[in-house]
Amino acid sequence: MTPSRHIGFISTRFAGTDGVSLETAKWATILERMGHACFYFSGECDRPDGKCYLVPEAFYRHPSIDAINETVFTGTWGQMHKKHETHHAVEALHQDFFSVYIRPAMITKQVQDLKEFFKEHLYKFASQFHLEALIVENAITIPINLPLGLAITEFIAETGFPTIAHHHDFYWERQRFLNNSVQDYLSAAFPPNLPSIRHVVLNSVQAKQLASRIGVASMVIPNVMDFDSPPPGLDEYARSARSDLGLAPDQYLILQPTRIIQRKGIEHAIELTRRLNLPAKLVISHAAGDEGTDYEKRVREFAALLKVTVNFESAIVCDARGVTPEGRKIYTLGDIYPQADLVTYPSAVEGFGNAFLEAIYYKRPLVVNNYSIYETDIKPKGFKVIEFDGYISHATLENTRHLLTHPKLAALHAEENYKLARRFYSYTMLERRLRILMADCFGEEV
Repeated sequence: MTPSRHIGFISTRFAGTDGVSLETAKWATILERMGHACFYFSGECDRPDGKCYLVPEAFYRHPSIDAINETVFTGTWGQMHKKHETHHAVEALHQDFFSVYIRPAMITKQVQDLKEFFKEHLYKFASQFHLEALIVENAITIPINLPLGLAITEFIAETGFPTIAHHHDFYWERQRFLNNSVQDYLSAAFPPNLPSIRHVVLNSVQAKQLASRIGVASMVIPNVMDFDSPPPGLDEYARSARSDLGLAPDQYLILQPTRIIQRKGIEHAIELTRRLNLPAKLVISHAAGDEGTDYEKRVREFAALLKVTVNFESAIVCDARGVTPEGRKIYTLGDIYPQADLVTYPSAVEGFGNAFLEAIYYKRPLVVNNYSIYETDIKPKGFKVIEFDGYISHATLENTRHLLTHPKLAALHAEENYKLARRFYSYTMLERRLRILMADCFGEEV
């Protein structure tokens, strides 16, 4: 019998419907089913009271962290350091540095001060909850909170804590992190190479990159859903969702279940809706999120240009049912998915693809851009979906129309997809791999 352990999850936030928060909840469900107790260190947390250790500065949009990121990642040539005080030793050199690769001394001090602040709290977190192992969720993967990542790395180095580093997005996969003045920090902590860390990635491409870049092996654990427990049918509450979303009885509901960010390729969903020549409405379930609103403006302008009706419904599609201040009913994605006639997933880049699995779970027809991880890890499993390669072709349109107008065929494909997903992306698969990881951390037999 495997002993029960106290496990501490660490990230910038555990709240809402972002991929990290969702997958953490699934991991915690399985670990608790195995008898372990889970606790959470973050800047925002919606987990049960008494299990959270909140440090507001850990959230990646905290003003102090935002200010650091603005300087070290988004500066422009010759301009990024003008507003920062130059170190006196640099002034003595009588040389101007017109490069995004030079870091102001003041930023170095801020990062180091915050690192020590976070490290002190990590020691308190481990002590307060009597932790025996850590699971770091993306906080030493993508550098959206540099001081936190450095603090976690030093804490693990100083304590030898058994750690599982669950990597979702590496900095080299995101263009906005490539020009920076913190390459020394990235090399040290994003991710670190320490003997007590077991690395987990979402896909085989990441496993190869991690091995070549920092020389460590990793286990591939893709995103999962509870395919052993089929979704419940529509209840009375959800039956009004279509009308509340503005759908007429004869209109097809096309669902784009993602945030409005550039890599999601939402223009393709708009074009598809326009060129189908069927009575249809595109519903976008999420808001722009934390990456600004410029792309949302572009999406709205593109939809107007093509004369496509697009509903931006983040106000009434949330992670829990309720009522808006204006008195409108709030629905969950689980209420909307079963009523969607088609799900669009036109992303150009994904670490894996939560929305893909959700559409399969709710047995919906799916249109997918052939992004790299789909091509290498998902497509070979044999899922029956409509694919396109970077643009909406005539074949894409014909296949989509055929599936929409032949619901029996769509239902048959959905059942086959569900069986495949239950085999490869279920909680059962996740539990097997977590048992292996936990046993490896503590030198136990599986």
